[in-house]
Amino acid sequence: MGRRSMRSNRTLFERESELAAVDEALGELTGLRADGAEPAGQPRGALLAFAGPAGLGKTTLMAEVRRRAAARGCTVLSARGGDQEQRVAFHVARQLLQPQFAGAAEADLRAQLGSWYDIVGPALGLCAPTDGAPPDPQGLRDGLDWVLTHLAVQRAPMVLALDDAHWADPESLGWLAAFAPRTEELPLLVVVAYRPDELPDHAESFRGLPGRAGGRPIDLEPLSAVAVAGLVREALGTHADDAFCRECWAVTAGNPFETVELTAKVHDRGLDPTEAGAHLLRDLAAAVKGSGLIARLERLGTSTVRFAWACAVLGTEIHPMLAAAVAGLGHEEAADAADALRGARILTGAETLEFVHPLIATAVYRAIPSGVRVALHGQAAWCLVNDGQGPSAAARHLLETHPDGDNWVVQQLRAAAAETLRSGAPDAARSYLARALREPPPFEDRAAVLHELGSASLLTEPATTVNHLRAALEEPIADQELRHRIVYRLSQVLAHSDRLAEASDTLAREIRVTDDARVKLRMVSEQFMWDAFRADEPDHPSRSRRLTKLADRLKGRDLTERYIIGLRTWDAVLRGEPAHVALHHAERALAGGLGWAEPDRGFEVPVLVALAFMYADRPGRTEELFAAGIADFERQGWRGAHLSFGYTLLAYVRYRRGRLAEAEDFVRAGLRLAERVGPGTPAHWYAVGILIEVLLARGRVTEAAQTAEDYAFSEPFPAAVVFPDAQTVYGELLLARGLTKDAVNQLASAGRRLDPRGIRNPAWCPWQLHLARAESHDTPERAVTTALEALSRARQFGTPSAIGQALRTAAEVSSGSARVKYLEEAVAHLECSPAGYELACALVALGTELRRTGRAAEAAEYLYRGLDAAVQCGADGLVEEARDELAAAGLRPRRLHSTEMDTLTSRERMAANLTVDGLSRSEIAKKLHTDEQTVVRLLSAVYRKMGTDSSGLREALEGT
Repeated sequence: MGRRSMRSNRTLFERESELAAVDEALGELTGLRADGAEPAGQPRGALLAFAGPAGLGKTTLMAEVRRRAAARGCTVLSARGGDQEQRVAFHVARQLLQPQFAGAAEADLRAQLGSWYDIVGPALGLCAPTDGAPPDPQGLRDGLDWVLTHLAVQRAPMVLALDDAHWADPESLGWLAAFAPRTEELPLLVVVAYRPDELPDHAESFRGLPGRAGGRPIDLEPLSAVAVAGLVREALGTHADDAFCRECWAVTAGNPFETVELTAKVHDRGLDPTEAGAHLLRDLAAAVKGSGLIARLERLGTSTVRFAWACAVLGTEIHPMLAAAVAGLGHEEAADAADALRGARILTGAETLEFVHPLIATAVYRAIPSGVRVALHGQAAWCLVNDGQGPSAAARHLLETHPDGDNWVVQQLRAAAAETLRSGAPDAARSYLARALREPPPFEDRAAVLHELGSASLLTEPATTVNHLRAALEEPIADQELRHRIVYRLSQVLAHSDRLAEASDTLAREIRVTDDARVKLRMVSEQFMWDAFRADEPDHPSRSRRLTKLADRLKGRDLTERYIIGLRTWDAVLRGEPAHVALHHAERALAGGLGWAEPDRGFEVPVLVALAFMYADRPGRTEELFAAGIADFERQGWRGAHLSFGYTLLAYVRYRRGRLAEAEDFVRAGLRLAERVGPGTPAHWYAVGILIEVLLARGRVTEAAQTAEDYAFSEPFPAAVVFPDAQTVYGELLLARGLTKDAVNQLASAGRRLDPRGIRNPAWCPWQLHLARAESHDTPERAVTTALEALSRARQFGTPSAIGQALRTAAEVSSGSARVKYLEEAVAHLECSPAGYELACALVALGTELRRTGRAAEAAEYLYRGLDAAVQCGADGLVEEARDELAAAGLRPRRLHSTEMDTLTSRERMAANLTVDGLSRSEIAKKLHTDEQTVVRLLSAVYRKMGTDSSGLREALEGT
């Protein structure tokens, strides 16, 4: 460590602009100027990135950053990437965060980390991984975000310094690259340094992170001749002449590291720093790097060379005794070697060793003969395991060894993969298992390794997972339980890759050869589930009959039976059986428990059971089940597709309840999560389809059309059944845009796809209702027939919301007195339902129809009620429609209700009611004796407090 301290105390030549940026950032972080004399403004964080080739002084600059940060009272988190540690998952994250929790007891750690303990604890090495399902990578990143944010707020101001970021492990670097843009929101300064030409592909986003250099890193330049002369004279004395200094600059090209090392060599040789000795500099400079450095190392003796090689293999934070074991040296011999390497300025430190500079470490590592290097890695792996550091510490070394059929290597790699996977690093686990497969494993273990490899690839490479699992099934498998797990996993990943037919066929083949009755029942339940999601299932009615017969005789004794009963629930919903039948089976399925995060189970059936309550007009129960399910996901750290489905479908529940603003917030959150998973996945189709539905209900047709275009929401539609049905939503969008013929084609096609499968419930898929509206433009008689057929199906299902919605559509496509009759009945049904938006639509439609038939007094009542209901729903387009109808009837919107007024100040109340009375902003300003900007602020406050644009507020706020 002494050598590093000596170097860090040197003058930083020609780094004034970089240090000025550091001081400015620290000033904004701490709220003080560099001299600490007076406040510099509200504290805020930032990102600083320094980039430059090897040897340009990044490490020295980072040491100065840490020194200045500590001098200003900042908490400093520090880490350094290592060439040999790039394959160690979360190596950098552990360096940064582990010291902040050092020495804490488990109870204290649980208190500090809260619900994130089991998710981030294993990744940070704070606790052992649990036996449950691993967190998905995004969930773990969210947990690390929380930990760093929490620390930044608790221990503000904070500086995070990462040196050699180009060598950081992918998991840590990906997390930090995603987190860094948030620094300006926190009392946190992130400073990174890296070599731009060595930044790996997985960190390309790191180059464009926001920073103080206009979104680009601050590039370090080589030193000028003047700066090199200053550095030389600082090291060798002021008598070093100009010619000598110029030659130093010439032979080092202004590289600070090489200049420092060259001056040290000059000092060791006792060379006079004058023009007379300048001709020797080129040879001395050659000894500082590359082959010259290695030649200098070799002159130190065989044992010293071997010790240096062992240190290069081990990487950073090298324990001398461990290096001695790897090198095969005794204690005294190793101590002598370490002393010699410190004297030669190759190593530094005492209790923990490290190379003086990464360039030296790289040169020494590359100089190791390939065969010896492989052997040293193997020895390092054995020594680490023998030292009690475990398989995960040894795994990166085993990756560098040659396959040799060694079962010990296979077992260590499998153990390391299991631990790493449960810690949330599937990519690292996959690399360990792929290497284990090449060893190769014993014949009888090959299927198990392939299964583990497939499971590790599940979240990141589904196609690769399928290949591995299919290969596993081709192996002889003595353990039938293992075979069954492989089949379950394979069917699951096929289904989640939109290959539902293959998932079903995989299970069907295994069902035929399985003797165990309970296993066969589990496989049958899985097959029923994937077939339920198949848009192209050839024989849905037959499956439905078999499912009904099976489910009706099951008692729900275990999870498999409850899953089958849950699937019976969903089948009843799709087929439009009376709602009480679906609810009966839903309660049976839930009676023994139906968790959303059961090990080795999908979450699909619990979701379907929960949604059955929504379609049966009991959305409150649905939301209770969703809240519990989402909590299960978050406890497991599942924040990818699982949580996306949770938020997206919760948005659908809010949409069907008529709480459109909340629905939009939830579905946009779900869409953000779905985008992490990737386009074209079922999660993506669900989120985009629901968002379009919500936007159409809110009257934002143009935005809905743009959303469909942005996300390619059009043909071809997914092979998996999604809800709302994607093709039906697309047809609804075409209809809203006035493209009626195209809408008819799409909606009729949806009917031809769903009807033969027995899916006849308009509450689940209202394709007939939208088709009737589309047909009414050119074939009104056919539209009536279509609407009445949908109404008949809705009456069979029997829920007020389904019947009311169908009645409203029947009214829309009918003529004469039938319109009022249907609408009055629709309102009566919808008033008994939770479908707030549908009720608002029916009220406005009935009021409009009554106005047109001359029944003005009755029309006013329904229009006012419809307006209030539309405002509460956030249905902006319907609000405008109701206001227009009231205006056509010669009526004004009512003043705000007294209960609504309770949250407003007196001036806000006056401004709101003057707006309702139709006054302009300038007229309101005069009456309130103020200016228009104040009026805008008052109305904006009303808007925020009311949560709607009720009673003309939006018009009053136009232009703000």
